[in-house]
Amino acid sequence: MDSLLSIVRVLTDERHLKLRLFVEGNIIGIFTGLLIALFRYLLSTSEELLPEVYARLASEPRFLAPWLLFLLLAGYILHRIVQREPMTSGSGIPQVEGILAGKMDMNWARVLALKFLGATLGIGAGLSLGREGPSVQLGACFGQGLGRLTHRSVEEGRYLLATGAGSGLAAAFNAPLAGVIFCFEEITHGFSTYVLMGAVSAAIMATTVTQYFFGMAPVFHLGAIPTLDAGTHFPLLVLLGALVGLVALFFNKCLIFSLETYEALHLPGWGKAALPLLLSVPLGFTLPAVLGGGGPLVDSLVAYPHGLALLLLLFLAKFAFTMAAFGSGVPGGIFLPMLVLGALAGSIFALSGEGLGWIPENLAVCYIVYGMAAYFSAVVKSPVTGVVLIMEMTGSFSHLLPLMICAMTAYLVSDLMGSAPVYDMLLERNLAKRERARAALEKRLHTSRRD
Repeated sequence: MDSLLSIVRVLTDERHLKLRLFVEGNIIGIFTGLLIALFRYLLSTSEELLPEVYARLASEPRFLAPWLLFLLLAGYILHRIVQREPMTSGSGIPQVEGILAGKMDMNWARVLALKFLGATLGIGAGLSLGREGPSVQLGACFGQGLGRLTHRSVEEGRYLLATGAGSGLAAAFNAPLAGVIFCFEEITHGFSTYVLMGAVSAAIMATTVTQYFFGMAPVFHLGAIPTLDAGTHFPLLVLLGALVGLVALFFNKCLIFSLETYEALHLPGWGKAALPLLLSVPLGFTLPAVLGGGGPLVDSLVAYPHGLALLLLLFLAKFAFTMAAFGSGVPGGIFLPMLVLGALAGSIFALSGEGLGWIPENLAVCYIVYGMAAYFSAVVKSPVTGVVLIMEMTGSFSHLLPLMICAMTAYLVSDLMGSAPVYDMLLERNLAKRERARAALEKRLHTSRRD
């Protein structure tokens, strides 16, 4: 008993804050890993079932009406979730950044439950959204919850929130190092040894938990990726990065346009959520690969031959459906769809290069990998996170140099064209929307008091 009390005294001593953050990081990592493991299992199950569902509907059309009713019900539930807790809307990463900036707050327990339910339902039903944003926010909820339940200071609570966010990304993609770097490059926008203590322990523990259930294999199954001579292929790597940077610029503009279009439509809340779900039906019959996050689509680029026309069609369909899904405001991220679009762009580039005699057929998979890093870096403006994340997700640890060339080129092109980081754009838009709502409420109250 005395030894236990001694441990408690050491951990509660402010002089041992880094040690306490390291211990608390392990606790956050365990809970985050367990929840994200369940999240990943449910979504991977839905990815396997959806093609079978649409194959069954094609052969037995009598089940189409019940399926449509299910999608409408799902849309209504998603609307009620966002209405009950607006902090569950969209990715979740801008909300975490807003909390760290002192401009937002959340009820961690309510967001935890509703975000998990909403993201599982929406992505599982086929919406082109990713699991990473919700995973980051779910991890942040555990971090904030631990801080508040143990009555930590405001500053330590911020450390724990960032720690949880990083562990969520690590667990979602089996990428502990990327989770740590993501904390600094995107979440906190700076380096702190206090965040480092918690982030490292939480990311390692969360990944250890998810690997217990899913194994140590990378998230993307691209097989053996041949080594590429960066010097020989330097012009092509720069060209790929530049082209992807331009496409990513269009992605950011379309994302905001989609959000504004949904507002301009003046649909009822449940109608906004149901619209992309209903749009998924014709896609399910014609291009089921674009449904859901899209991980299996990336794997298929290597496993099966794709013609240039099909790749272009898949890119356009995935792009448009991602805009339709995210613009509706339902829970779900853009992280994984971004990577899928990057992989498709890389595959299109590689196939075009093969036709021109620039790229050997056996190196096409390399450009698929580089396209993902370039797309992420240009959209999110976090090139180091993008490079490390793609290395961990594909197991391509010998490709650091070409990944950096593509990622930095895409980043610079996007930056020179004036594109802001996508999560900063979304945060600013959310804050402006909240301010307009507050001003409108104050105006109504003032008018009612005057009358």
